[in-house]
Amino acid sequence: MGQSKKEAKQGKSPGKLGKAEYYERLAPLELELTRLARWLQHAGKRLLVVIEGRDTAGKGGVISAIADTLNPRQCHVVALPKPTEREKTQWYFQRYVAHLPAAGEVALFDRSWYNRAGVERVMGFCTEKDARTFLKQAPVFERMLVDDGILLFKYWLTVDQAQQEERFAERRADPLKRWKLSPIDLKAREKYAEYTAAREAMLRATHTKHAPWVLVDFNDQRRGRLALIKHLLKSIPDLDVPEAAVDYPPLQGPLLEESFGRKSGLRPI
Repeated sequence: MGQSKKEAKQGKSPGKLGKAEYYERLAPLELELTRLARWLQHAGKRLLVVIEGRDTAGKGGVISAIADTLNPRQCHVVALPKPTEREKTQWYFQRYVAHLPAAGEVALFDRSWYNRAGVERVMGFCTEKDARTFLKQAPVFERMLVDDGILLFKYWLTVDQAQQEERFAERRADPLKRWKLSPIDLKAREKYAEYTAAREAMLRATHTKHAPWVLVDFNDQRRGRLALIKHLLKSIPDLDVPEAAVDYPPLQGPLLEESFGRKSGLRPI
């Protein structure tokens, strides 16, 4: 996915996708996303998309590519902070349930309950018993979601360590991106192999027929975004809902300018 016809014909591996070509390819997908949103509202369906992957993989970028073109009242991005002391005493999945979509809505999870199988397990924020229990319960939890009619998609964004290091360095050097570089990220840099082992255990336990994982190559983030969005669109029934015509008659009388009372002393800047 994402490779041009010319590259495929010549047998070349695709290089980095330029910004102009990326936006050219993205434009028709944005139109398809709006069609999808219209169908969800018409059919009363609920769409849940889980985006997982290593640090710097590009989770936020692909979520923005999907969400930016949709109505924020319909499409919700869920990126939860670390659990509070109270939440730590709850059923593990409980705090995520509150953010599941209602009829006609899209929920995009920037990380999810799979934190337990990844960062929590590797960095020692949960016990091995907790992690093993999670791997048994997650498929059951997801079976309940799917049986209730939620359209569930799970994506894992793959990125090689060389690319990850390059992106970490970019974040360190760029003051506008430095907020993305947390102390946990810095510690996790040394545990690439451990994260691989944890991911493989997670995939073995939770890649099911009712909630399969889809791996997406994000070594080139722009190509990865396009591939993920294309897969999502192709995986949902093609039920086109005609867009309602908008009656837009001309206003009667002259058009007015903004005006402000003299007593307030307020003026636009």
